[in-house]
Amino acid sequence: MKPLFFFSFLFIICTGCQQNSTQKIDKHTTAFKQYITVLGIAQDGGYPHIGCQKECCKNYYNGKNPAKKVVSLGLIDLENTQKWLFDATPDISTQLAELEQHHLKKETIIDGVFLTHAHIGHYTGLMYFGREALGRKNTKVFAMPKMKTFLEENGPWSQLIDIQNIAIKRLQKDSTIVLNNRLKVTPFVVPHRDEFSETVGYTIEGPKKTALFIPDIDKWHKWKKNIIEEVKKVDIAFLDASFLKDGEINRPMSEIPHPFTSETVALFKNESIETKHKVIFIHFNHTNPTLQTGSKERKQIEKLGFQFAKEGQNYEL
Repeated sequence: MKPLFFFSFLFIICTGCQQNSTQKIDKHTTAFKQYITVLGIAQDGGYPHIGCQKECCKNYYNGKNPAKKVVSLGLIDLENTQKWLFDATPDISTQLAELEQHHLKKETIIDGVFLTHAHIGHYTGLMYFGREALGRKNTKVFAMPKMKTFLEENGPWSQLIDIQNIAIKRLQKDSTIVLNNRLKVTPFVVPHRDEFSETVGYTIEGPKKTALFIPDIDKWHKWKKNIIEEVKKVDIAFLDASFLKDGEINRPMSEIPHPFTSETVALFKNESIETKHKVIFIHFNHTNPTLQTGSKERKQIEKLGFQFAKEGQNYEL
């Protein structure tokens, strides 16, 4: 091998190794600089669901409908090489891997996690930050006052705080967190079954667009704000779609209130296509037929102008 060629070859190898050891951006995924990516769309129990022997889950086992991860959004800023997670789900390991492999890879696996509330699909993934799994120090976790207290006073979450695996950053309702010069996040309280914590949704502001994230709420009419007006203020609105309609499960549905997808569709009936198109349904219970790929119920709602969240989909901010 000639000397000049050898040193050129050696320089290429060393440069490549140096780049891989720091941070890596997968530019094939999207041309957006700031964006949201959908990491999960299912309700807390996931899909397929524990104990389910109905046709909906059989469709997974017979290969007709793929598995779905629990609801989570990734917030990525390629310009500032930062990324955040909205909710820490039981699927957090593969969701963080998705962010690493296909969006932004860096030594700090995540710059922070924003929690909505203390129901199992939204915070239990924090356990993987502990010494039994990731074991890193001071991962930022943004939480409301009651949520913060719940984590501090109950194990095993308290151990994460005591040994500094996570560092809780206290949120206040309607108070904006400036993440950097391009992104802002504002929590707002919504009515929900608050057994252990309050429940919040988030407004996520980018340089070009703004998104609304409300994965859980009891009923729209219980909220002090008007959901139609709130959707009109933003460009993207990820809204709770746990159940399609009443009677969907063999339990008193009043015990687990959510706005039925059919109710939300009826509420927006007289709004423009532009407004309807902002609505992106998310947080599907396994029984909701719109979770099934190509279902007639889903197609009917899509024809009206509404959208359904899909894992891997990206939205510019």
